[in-house]
Amino acid sequence: MAKRMLSEFESYNLLKQYGVPVPDHAIVQTAAEAGKAAEKIGFPVVMKIHSPQIIHKSDAGGVIVSIGSKQAAEEAFAKIVGNAKAYNPEAEIRGVIVEQQAAPGLELIIGGKTDPAFGKVLTFGMGGTLVELMKDVTLRILPVSEEAIRKMVREIHGYPIIQGYRGMKPRDEETLVKVMWAINRFFSENTSVVEFDINPIRLYESGACIVDARIFVDDEAVEKTVKERPFVPIEYFTPRSIAVIGASSEPRKMGYAVMHNLLHFPGQLYPVNNKRSEIQGLKAYPSILDIPSPVDMAVITVPAKHVPGVIEECGQKGVAMAVIITAGFRETGEGGKALEDRVLEIAKGYGTRIVGPNCLGMIIPPKGIDTTYVHESPKPGNIAFISQSGAIINTVVDWSIAQDIGFSAVVSVGNQADLNFIDYLRFVERDPRTKGIILYIEEVQDGRTFMKVVGEVSKTKPVVAIKSGSSARGQQAASSHTGSLSGSYDVYMEAFRESGVIPVHTLTGAFQVAEMLALPKGYPRGKRAVVITNAGGFSVLSSDYAERYGIDLIGLPPKVLKELNDLLPDFWNKGNPIDLLGDAGEKRFEQVFSVLANHQDCWDIAFVVGFPNLVIGSDQLANQIIRFSEKTGNMIVGTLLGGDSMERGRKILKENGIPIFEELDFTFRVVGRILWQRFR
Repeated sequence: MAKRMLSEFESYNLLKQYGVPVPDHAIVQTAAEAGKAAEKIGFPVVMKIHSPQIIHKSDAGGVIVSIGSKQAAEEAFAKIVGNAKAYNPEAEIRGVIVEQQAAPGLELIIGGKTDPAFGKVLTFGMGGTLVELMKDVTLRILPVSEEAIRKMVREIHGYPIIQGYRGMKPRDEETLVKVMWAINRFFSENTSVVEFDINPIRLYESGACIVDARIFVDDEAVEKTVKERPFVPIEYFTPRSIAVIGASSEPRKMGYAVMHNLLHFPGQLYPVNNKRSEIQGLKAYPSILDIPSPVDMAVITVPAKHVPGVIEECGQKGVAMAVIITAGFRETGEGGKALEDRVLEIAKGYGTRIVGPNCLGMIIPPKGIDTTYVHESPKPGNIAFISQSGAIINTVVDWSIAQDIGFSAVVSVGNQADLNFIDYLRFVERDPRTKGIILYIEEVQDGRTFMKVVGEVSKTKPVVAIKSGSSARGQQAASSHTGSLSGSYDVYMEAFRESGVIPVHTLTGAFQVAEMLALPKGYPRGKRAVVITNAGGFSVLSSDYAERYGIDLIGLPPKVLKELNDLLPDFWNKGNPIDLLGDAGEKRFEQVFSVLANHQDCWDIAFVVGFPNLVIGSDQLANQIIRFSEKTGNMIVGTLLGGDSMERGRKILKENGIPIFEELDFTFRVVGRILWQRFR
């Protein structure tokens, strides 16, 4: 059965089973029935059109409120039906709902939707007719605890109204939490319920009442569950021998670029080409089966139609992993999907694992492995980059060379016919060279398993993610308020939050966060911060940025103020940020750093902001920052503003494992993203 909407009568009855407060109600087919039902329920009543095709009843003139007599109820019936038919002549009119009119109260929305990747999602926020305009909502991916529900209530911007804003009496928060918990159980326990809106639920000083409910069911719905995936042996990613099938001596061909990038591979490299006996200085073989020695990995660049036969030969040869660079599979339509399915079926028969197809390939710089066609191979490092876009890998690798950034692994996931994000995460989790992980994600197919695995990985290694797209098309097609409010992008952000993943919006930010957290001090222990600078203007900006990005600039304790007063000129600002003034030299910085190190229990992060001047060179300031860092276990973050004159200091800090930035806003934005995940 296709997705369908329950009648409001059915919705009320279903919710009532879970103890959700619903109004007295009845469905009527005639004006006379409407009058009788209204008398029985008790005036005033509300009357609403009952039609599967009319979702937004008010827009259709299908709702009349404050009906106070039998005659008014009879007249309302005729008016509602007439309005509905005029609004949508094709709509099926199943009757009119007569229900007890709830007293005015604070209007909220509780909703649920089924995300294609992560499953059921619970949404809460400010409700009523302006719900999409206000967009004051928060969400959680099921299952949720009662404590999580309580946090949801307090997260929305409208929470002060629930507390009692500017003389208004507080609303019944405990009842709201109980109702949300009951609705959560209703959604969790009914697999066929795929989407719902309770909008509004009216919250009073004591108690609450639902005013409208729309529930969508699909009898074919399948619950999202965590799936176990066996670990891919780490040796598969570090082969001793590689064959390039489709290797070429023609520079314009992909088989040339891949072969060229593998020439520095320290293991055995075998070109495979049935038309040439030599490729780029190495003996070529007509088929992988003709290679006399074992082959651990095959890199495939031949046209898509030939790939099934090549995979068959790889299986016969005992190849553990095949990297299929070739495009022309599922991404091209049904024909390509059938071809991809055939390739996967053959590979499974032999136990050969597949990277791709339709991917850039894989790079393991510490092992000299580069199966891609990037312009220049990146240098070794401690950051793993796993991406759903080959073009972004190309760009990032090129950028990383100029920025002197190295990688432990770079993986282009492609179509993920076999190996996917989960397998690559497990690989870099076990890789001792990897200290930080960056993901570029367009779509995750198995969200539940992804959350479980990345949640485990993030406990030992920081995971940073860029998620593209906000699924505007999906929101436009939503059946309910909830569907339009909690789009796929929002669900990904919540999945990241729950799993310990740090979301960022730029590639530069991703690398700054990953590199910072990969350093020995890792995460800061809290949000309390101090700023030390010799520039008054930048101290003001630091205050602005700290507030914007959720970093708490502490008030300096009296004992710290006293010690600083003894050291600094009388006219220093006596606050935080600590402005050492433009004539501050090495000694002044050293003395202030010593005071802060002696009182490191009152702060968690120290931002040191310097600028070009003749009193203290960037190298001198950098060396003082290093000594400061050696005296404390807290995080020290440097920002050396300016051009080339500050480059020497930046280099010193980077070489000594101190996070360093060139722009002030970016400094606080990056640290703010880390704190958002760690201390939300």
